Amino acid sequence: MSIVCAFDDLESGQARKFDVDGVAVAVVRIDDEVFAIADTCSHANISLSEGIVWCESKQLECFKHGSAFSLETGMPDTLPATQPVEVFRAAVENGKVVVTRGGSK
Repeated sequence: MSIVCAFDDLESGQARKFDVDGVAVAVVRIDDEVFAIADTCSHANISLSEGIVWCESKQLECFKHGSAFSLETGMPDTLPATQPVEVFRAAVENGKVVVTRGGSK
C-alpha cells in the first residue's frame, strides 16, 4: 500500500504518474473516484499518464498510437494494443489517495 498524494492534488479528468512499489502507475481522478493502472502502454513503451482521460467511458488513451485502456479492467478497447495493463486498487482514505498492487477496487 502506498499513499501517492492528497486527493485534492488530483484534477478531475487528468492522469498523473506515481511510483508504487517500484512500478510506474497512472493515477486518474474522475469526479469523486480514483483509478490506478500501470503507466506503460502494453503496445509500446509509452507513458499512459501523458494520454487523454475519457471520463464518460473511464478510459485512458495512449497519446502515441491511440489505444484506450479501461481504468477498471486494464483491457485495451482499441487497437493497436491487444494486451491489458495491470490494474491497481485505488482508494481515498482520510483525504489521501492510496494505491495497492494486486487488483481493482
